[in-house]
Amino acid sequence: MKLPFTIEEFLKVFQDYNAAIWPAQILAVTIALVILAALFVRWDGSRRVMMAALGVLWAFTGIGYHLMFFARINPLAPVFAGFFVGQAVLFVMAAIRPGDLRLSAALTLRRVLGLAAIVYAMAVYPVLGIWAGHGGMAGPMFGVAPCPTTIFTLGMLTMTRGRWVVWLSIIPILWSLVGLAAALQLGIPEDLGLPVAGAVLIAVLAATALQARSPRGSVP
Repeated sequence: MKLPFTIEEFLKVFQDYNAAIWPAQILAVTIALVILAALFVRWDGSRRVMMAALGVLWAFTGIGYHLMFFARINPLAPVFAGFFVGQAVLFVMAAIRPGDLRLSAALTLRRVLGLAAIVYAMAVYPVLGIWAGHGGMAGPMFGVAPCPTTIFTLGMLTMTRGRWVVWLSIIPILWSLVGLAAALQLGIPEDLGLPVAGAVLIAVLAATALQARSPRGSVP
């Protein structure tokens, strides 16, 4: 399916968006650091902090980017905004009633894979953007743009256990497919990390489901 906008129009939206919301990008990174701290600090409220903070990032991206800026060039942007805000609501619900959500910093395979996605979203993604000629304020920025925020979220969910995880994963996984299509058509190399992070989470969820059916099985 051909996109209804060009790469120039796409990047111009990001330039206008980044300039309009500055310095929200710094706040977004601060929120991400709070999320990571909640992962590593042994505190009963850490899972609530993590979920609420992720909700803030998704709500801001849905309303700030999709609805107020991306809608200028993409008629589907309001629909995307609805999904992002819906995901934010799910995170807030998980923060209020986390149920059996469990966080751990133990370096099992799934934690290593989750941390790899997080490092990619926060460090590798912007470097690739600069290499491709649209980094920094000229392109998608972590915490306020859909794709790097989704990669970060996929990493966090990979390291999280509990029944909530399946429901919290649906929209991020779907967006990993949407982002892949855009990356291939627009030539945004950093977004190619999206389907990888999505596939890793799908594999983890599948392994967890198999473990639940096999008492002797174990998921790393």
